[in-house]
Amino acid sequence: MKPRIETLAEKKIIGKRMTMSLSNNKTPELWKSFMPRRKEIENNNGINLYSMQIYNPLYFSNFDSNTDFEKWATIEVTDFDKVPDEMDTFTIASGLYAVFTYKGDMSLAPQTFQYIFTTWLPNSYYILDDRPHFEILGEKYKNNDPTSEEEIWIPIQLKR
Repeated sequence: MKPRIETLAEKKIIGKRMTMSLSNNKTPELWKSFMPRRKEIENNNGINLYSMQIYNPLYFSNFDSNTDFEKWATIEVTDFDKVPDEMDTFTIASGLYAVFTYKGDMSLAPQTFQYIFTTWLPNSYYILDDRPHFEILGEKYKNNDPTSEEEIWIPIQLKR
């Protein structure tokens, strides 16, 4: 699995967020609270959904499946002029990302992320950057379907 390297332009997103850990995964609950209300977001910039994670800077160096992180269910917007009640805004700063295409249902996702962080990243010219991680759930995304496809965006910077 070889990624493409992209420089992401700044993105504005609106959505819902929750604190969770891998051992106390609330992702389905988060998306169930967001999806019925996503049409309230009037200034969409496309149809792609973003599943974003914000980790503390030491999350991966002291990995523990019980450590909390913030997860977002979002959509990209043109501006923050109209934000629905009980939703939040976030600006993803521009920066370098390794972009992996993931195909299949979510059963093999843990092995994919393990490969990215324990094989690809240590053997690349890059290190992990302290910016949001996210998945783009586009036209080819079909929740828990073996033919589903999404993009995994991992923030990186060149090794010094």
